[in-house]
Amino acid sequence: MKEFKIFNEELSLDNKNEITNYIHKFDAIEGGSGKRNFIKNITVDGIDLNIKSFKIPNLVNKIAYKFFRKSKARRSFEYGFKLLNLGINTPKPIAFIEYSSLFFLKNSFYVSKQFPYDLTYRELIFNHEYPDFEIILRAFTRFTFKLHENGINFLDHSPGNTLIKKNKDGYEFYLVDLNRMKFQTMNFEERMKNFAKLSPKDVMLNIMCDEYAKLYPSKTKEEITKTMFFFSNKFSTYYVKQEAFKKKYYFWRK
Repeated sequence: MKEFKIFNEELSLDNKNEITNYIHKFDAIEGGSGKRNFIKNITVDGIDLNIKSFKIPNLVNKIAYKFFRKSKARRSFEYGFKLLNLGINTPKPIAFIEYSSLFFLKNSFYVSKQFPYDLTYRELIFNHEYPDFEIILRAFTRFTFKLHENGINFLDHSPGNTLIKKNKDGYEFYLVDLNRMKFQTMNFEERMKNFAKLSPKDVMLNIMCDEYAKLYPSKTKEEITKTMFFFSNKFSTYYVKQEAFKKKYYFWRK
């Protein structure tokens, strides 16, 4: 099996070798979390790191990732640096490693620095009494606007994929799960659609609409509210139908 790997240039040779050895024995590393993809934690030279092992793709994607598309691990690594260069926070990219045969991609791994966050956006959905609830939501909206202004269409802009850290000046936001992005000029509908996966809660959408309207004067608050709610409701309806379909026809899956 062929091994292909690229590391952050700041790493020493010893650190590169140690990370490679951890990946070789990934299954033996204790702990971890995840369903489709699995994340385990290691420490190298006193620095805590995450290793994300991506699910082995299906037959079609094994071929596609081998010859036509970059792997999820490689995209995560490259997009991480691109975000940082654009002034968008994400845990520091460390490495990606791929294993392939002559015709197929097999396993791929993305390594990043562990980030000690305080919460994710998901906590706000289930706890509207969270300290600074509205302050965080408005700051998050400004962060999303910054993504849009920088031409970053984060296709997995969902509750678990933004880490939130409180600092002395307010709150910082860090993107994770980076492999699905488009870098493009975003029109109004694309911007509003980007909020669709974040929350079915009207109170949260109302706050985000109000804040976005302050930043995007070419549209009225009413236009922003109508469009953001439209895409959020459309996604919620689709999600409910999709989950019902999976429950009915994929009941045998664990």
